[in-house]
Amino acid sequence: MTTPRTVRLTTAQALVRFLSRQYAERDGRRHRLIAATWGIFGHGNVAGIGQALLETGPEPEHGMPFLQGRNEQAMVHAAVGYARHSGRLSTHAVTTSIGPGATNLVTGAALATINRIPVLLLPGDVFAGRPADPVLQQLEVPHAGDVSVNDCLRPVSRYFDRIGRPEALVPAALQAMRVLTDPVATGAVTLALPQDVQAEAHDWPEEFFTERVWPVRRPRPGTAEVEAAAAAVRAARRPLVVAGGGIHHSAAEEALRAFAEATGIPVASTQAGKGSLRHDHPADVGAVGHTGTATADDLARSADLVIAAGTRLSDFTTASSTLFQDPGVRFLGLNLDPHDAHKQAALPLVGDARESLDALRAAVAGYRVPTAYEESYGKAKAHWETLVDRAFHAPDEDARPTQAQVLGALDALVTDEDVVVNAAGSLPGDLHRLWRARSPRQYHVEYGYSCMGYEIPAAIGVALAEPGRPVWALVGDGSYLMNPTELVTAVQEGIPLTVVILDNHGYASIGGLSEAVGGERFGTDYRHRALDTSYTGDPLPVDLAANAASLGMAVVRARTVRDLREALATARSAGRPTCVYTETKTPDTVSGPPPAQAWWDVPVAETATRTSAVRAREEYDRQAAARRRHL
Repeated sequence: MTTPRTVRLTTAQALVRFLSRQYAERDGRRHRLIAATWGIFGHGNVAGIGQALLETGPEPEHGMPFLQGRNEQAMVHAAVGYARHSGRLSTHAVTTSIGPGATNLVTGAALATINRIPVLLLPGDVFAGRPADPVLQQLEVPHAGDVSVNDCLRPVSRYFDRIGRPEALVPAALQAMRVLTDPVATGAVTLALPQDVQAEAHDWPEEFFTERVWPVRRPRPGTAEVEAAAAAVRAARRPLVVAGGGIHHSAAEEALRAFAEATGIPVASTQAGKGSLRHDHPADVGAVGHTGTATADDLARSADLVIAAGTRLSDFTTASSTLFQDPGVRFLGLNLDPHDAHKQAALPLVGDARESLDALRAAVAGYRVPTAYEESYGKAKAHWETLVDRAFHAPDEDARPTQAQVLGALDALVTDEDVVVNAAGSLPGDLHRLWRARSPRQYHVEYGYSCMGYEIPAAIGVALAEPGRPVWALVGDGSYLMNPTELVTAVQEGIPLTVVILDNHGYASIGGLSEAVGGERFGTDYRHRALDTSYTGDPLPVDLAANAASLGMAVVRARTVRDLREALATARSAGRPTCVYTETKTPDTVSGPPPAQAWWDVPVAETATRTSAVRAREEYDRQAAARRRHL
């Protein structure tokens, strides 16, 4: 019997070497699965993973490039931005120390898992051998000696393992790669690494380090499912496609375009699905749901068949179950995940989005929606575009811009190659409703978790995924103050992203919501306290532009719409990390964006003494009466 050949390495060295040899493959194209590792070092990982990264080196073939972060949550956001822009075929790892470094990962992990974006988390952990108990930053749980703070990552990870012995790494690492490349199960994967085990040597089989290619599946739907789906389409007179993020994840944009052109069925998009069709495609009717267009939402209300393609059908998309109102409406759940395919008691079509759309198009050959239906949504789409133009237009070039006018100035400048990144505040609503997406990867709004502070690190990840592509991080002042630290990373790495700070002196989105639900904007403005202890005094003297400059960014201030247009153009051609700062004004009824076209359920106080809350509850009860279960 031949003795297997081994190589003696620490557990950390073995893990880094293993990761550098993993590949994902789809449609015959290979992609390095773990393209780089982000890290902040502390006593829990500096002598283990840190030493291993140093020893491995950054060589692109079998080394591991390293990226220095400033905040652990932000490093996960950067990895998510990279993975999303890479079509989930390549991602980054993130290493942290134990204690606060590890718990700072939780928000980023939740974001990755909710959005189904692969990212590998490698937090340090307390000693497996327990030479001292407790050690620095150890959480003591009297009833469970095997618990550490890393257990906080279990509910937000799609796979979790703690590597208590070197040899346990082999099955755990293989399972981690399986989950990262599974288009249904993917999300955050956590391998918790006790600091003593990281540095412990072991004789590893050489086969562990051979190149491995993990196929990303494209399962086809069953024949019977396709036939049933085709029958539902053929029976429909007012069908509507709701395109979600699954269209982008499976690169099914061309399949969707072909399906829409063959059938005339209009296509509305969720936040994650926007850009599935170009904004100027005749079948594209824009955003759907609470932040949707009047065109898409009116179609949704009267649709007799909703083809939910690659979407989770969240409350924003369904207007909290009030949007789809036709008495006989049926749902066709076209999704790779059976859990999503069966939502709303849908007729399921379980399979890869591209394969499913192609199969369905072939099965309904010859079917087309009535001509009157196409003409009707075409006219409605054209009318909506006039409303967008009105919101984008600035009648006074020397006035301070509204938020919609900032988007209009950017819309006039960008081309198909630009990428716009956003996540939280009032911007996602305006972007979803107004932005004219020109290419599948242009619109990058994280709205599964809608995490403030995502924008800047995610934009760095996007820029790393496709160097040379103009990347814009659009952030309100509230989101900027949550997480500006990775500006230092952009400067350090020379990543020429542009950060556009829109300063409206507070939480504009939640302020508007507060007003709508009777909260009277309590605690939502960035102002000094007034005599009555509420925040209604003068705006805070915070200079966000100066802050960005202090972190190494080139900064251009724009006081007027005219300034803004010049500043955006300057930033786009700057070739270095640049910040455009502008204060925005509250729009009036003419220059503002169109209001929400559908409801969103935020419960209002059932009993209250203040008039605003009483009236808000009356409106809430009226809207909630339209909720329905689709059975």
